[in-house]
Amino acid sequence: MKPALRRLPAAALCALTLLTAMPAAERPGVTRTEWLGCVRLDFVVEGRSALLIVPAAPAPGKPWIWRTEWFGAFPQADLALVARGWHVGYLDVKDMYGNPRSMQLLDAYYRRVTQDYGLAPKVVMEGFSRGGIYAYNFAANWPGRVAALYLDAPVLDLRSWPGPQHPLWAECLASYGVTEAQAATAQLSALDRIEPVARAGIPIFGVSGDADEAVAYEANLAELVRRYRAAGGLIEVVIKPGGKHHPHSLADPAPIVDFLLRHARN
Repeated sequence: MKPALRRLPAAALCALTLLTAMPAAERPGVTRTEWLGCVRLDFVVEGRSALLIVPAAPAPGKPWIWRTEWFGAFPQADLALVARGWHVGYLDVKDMYGNPRSMQLLDAYYRRVTQDYGLAPKVVMEGFSRGGIYAYNFAANWPGRVAALYLDAPVLDLRSWPGPQHPLWAECLASYGVTEAQAATAQLSALDRIEPVARAGIPIFGVSGDADEAVAYEANLAELVRRYRAAGGLIEVVIKPGGKHHPHSLADPAPIVDFLLRHARN
């Protein structure tokens, strides 16, 4: 499921220099480097690698988007938003399947970047592939912290991916501390948590190929659309006819960016 990394011409999307890092970048434990022409700050949160991409001129209120998995892969929307003054966040919570411990780590990262860097109290959560379960679960746990969701070929039903036939299924169940028998009724998946997100009025934008061979569209994003709209939630999707799991995002990220700029409000 690992997406191939795609590097885009940074100059066209984010006119950034390495001369504009925030004061907190000078604190011990923060390393300043460069990513596609952008300022990148690396640090550690509760033993996990973390980073923050800093725009040259932060937009009013310091909006940000938080990639929960596969940082740097197919970054079209991220770069377009950085060019508009948005920050981009990331914390490494790989192989935790959106479990409660991963949520504790995401909570710690959220507190760190909102306090140290003054980022907006509401973030756009961006879930690529298995990152979808992290992004959605964070919104369900803390709906007051989420301005919008951008879900791209997202895992939303753990029984669809990894699923009982997958070699990772045992690891997934162990990460939640449940047995196979308990998993049948434990409601571990994002699709079991529609109400808190819909009740908070969190807008969702989704992208998926309808022939996704890794994360089935019908069992994941299509099912979210059905349930979320039934609950009164706003969700818009772009479906790529015949599209597979890769490539993620859209060659032209304008529909994603336009939706977020219209609907993501703090």
